[in-house]
Amino acid sequence: MNIKPIKSEEDYEFALKRIEEIWSAPDNTPESDELEILITLVEKYESIHYPLFENDVDPISIIKYTLEEKGLKQKDLIPLMGSKSNVSNVLNKRRSLTLEMIKSLHAHLGIPVQLLVA
Repeated sequence: MNIKPIKSEEDYEFALKRIEEIWSAPDNTPESDELEILITLVEKYESIHYPLFENDVDPISIIKYTLEEKGLKQKDLIPLMGSKSNVSNVLNKRRSLTLEMIKSLHAHLGIPVQLLVA
């Protein structure tokens, strides 16, 4: 794992490509650690260079909007977030999304990762 700071658009694109490559990495592996670090670096870069993601998009609003658009209920998030209490706590902003929740929401609901880590 050779992770460097994201200092340019080229570095940013490389990081996004690498995230896509290791997206399904099993937990507690070097690749899952790399994934977490890269997501943090991308989030920081985007907050500086693409403030839309940081300031204008609320991940919880995106999740609620997606549920409405797909005709789903909060209970439909239980398999994606692990428990009814997790769903409630996340949607009421008492708990942050975990990496596993972000992966699951992206995979099953098609929500872009960039919108969930904002």
